[in-house]
Amino acid sequence: MKQFKILSKPLTLKNVYYILRDTPKLELSNTAIQNITKCREYLDNKVKNNAAPIYGVTTGFGSLCNTSVSEKDLGKLQENLMMSHACGMGEEVPQEIVKLMLLLKIQSLSYGHSGVQLATVQRLVDMFNRKIYPIVYQQGSLGASGDLAPLAHMCLPIIGLGEVYYRGKRYSGAEINEKMKWKPIKLKSKEGLALLNGTQFMSAYAAYLILKAQKIVFLADLIGAISLDAFNGRVEPFMELVHMVRPHAGQLNTANNIMEFLKGSEIVQQEKRHVQDPYSFRCMPQVHGASKDAIDHIANVIETEINSVTDNPTVFPDADLVISAGNFHGQPLAINLDFLSIAMAELGNISERRVYQLIDGKRDLPPFLVAKPGLNSGFMIPQYTAASIVNQNKSLTMPCSTDSIISSQGQEDHVSMGANAATKCYRIVENVEKLLGIELFNAAQALEFRRPLKSSPLIEQIIAQYREAVPFIVNDTVMYDKMQLSTNFIQCLEDWFEFE
Repeated sequence: MKQFKILSKPLTLKNVYYILRDTPKLELSNTAIQNITKCREYLDNKVKNNAAPIYGVTTGFGSLCNTSVSEKDLGKLQENLMMSHACGMGEEVPQEIVKLMLLLKIQSLSYGHSGVQLATVQRLVDMFNRKIYPIVYQQGSLGASGDLAPLAHMCLPIIGLGEVYYRGKRYSGAEINEKMKWKPIKLKSKEGLALLNGTQFMSAYAAYLILKAQKIVFLADLIGAISLDAFNGRVEPFMELVHMVRPHAGQLNTANNIMEFLKGSEIVQQEKRHVQDPYSFRCMPQVHGASKDAIDHIANVIETEINSVTDNPTVFPDADLVISAGNFHGQPLAINLDFLSIAMAELGNISERRVYQLIDGKRDLPPFLVAKPGLNSGFMIPQYTAASIVNQNKSLTMPCSTDSIISSQGQEDHVSMGANAATKCYRIVENVEKLLGIELFNAAQALEFRRPLKSSPLIEQIIAQYREAVPFIVNDTVMYDKMQLSTNFIQCLEDWFEFE
């Protein structure tokens, strides 16, 4: 993808995937330009010819909504809003997510219901195209009047304030404008509010995480299949007949994946002495499948959100209305980011249980997966690490969306806390990658104790590539670096994933 025209078609997660991967040049379509221009002209005329106060346009903000502002101060009002709301703290938002924030803000402003100048939107496009990524902080948004603090940080550079990264170097907003030979944008009425209101912090995280989740849940099937074969497990629980009588889509998909991954395995074809496997193996279709169904639902919510107008008030030129409402409220994202946290944490939870089964000295595998246990501790402690990470994930699955803290003198009396749901979901997803890396580390080790029998051609190919990065462990050695290499391998497998 070399170019992407805003509003030329709906923004899909597939588009987002390729925009993240390829960083195409953005261009405002004719439709977007016409929408933006028409709305701005309407709002200018509305302010000029209407004596009635319009929230955020000719009044203050939040609980100051009844305080009118003179026409000569409307631009200053918007600049003050930008400066006063840039109150982010904590860690910096990853640049990939800031990149998505820019994209999604441009998309939302281009529908022509926000009242911004064309020059303002074009400046955001120029920043995206030059790979100028504002420095945004993770803490500060309540996810209700939009993502006020993070979006303030994202948009400050257009008025010559804030900070950005450009080609790996940090610049002030003034410095980057000078370097690019850009003049700071002179904000007009409503513009600061349009830039700061909106769910683009939450929705950028959500889009990024759902794309990763779709890759990870597929890899959970693959790594689970390797563990199953290494454990000398049975394949009958994955036969289609079982799942046709409980036909959840995700369950059917996982069962089919595992059967395909194990096709041609000599280990599978061996006669089994055991009648059943533990749930962590036998119930992969039901557990992984439930996470897949959750992910599919969440993806639909996110696609709706990234094609929406989420600032306030909303301007409708054709209806001659400026309506103060609540499209900035992040509850649809907050609930679903909490849901995604649970769905992903469960993938990590069941993964750690398979690790434990592999090291427990069962099914002719040596205790802790080393030939001389006792002298060697082997894979004892990687399971401890996995258990620790699983515990952290469990603590992070406590919902943010069920909490609300009153703000702005009671005007904003219910907030979504979706921004915190987003940042903790990010940590959970990172943790699940580590857990699957630990599982693959154990499964690849266990598989060697099935020799000379071979697994399926696909699995043998993957293990051969894995061994180029991570060695078989004969005697005790430093393990943390191997665990990190295993996690890196998982992330490389994700890179092979093509979005469908």
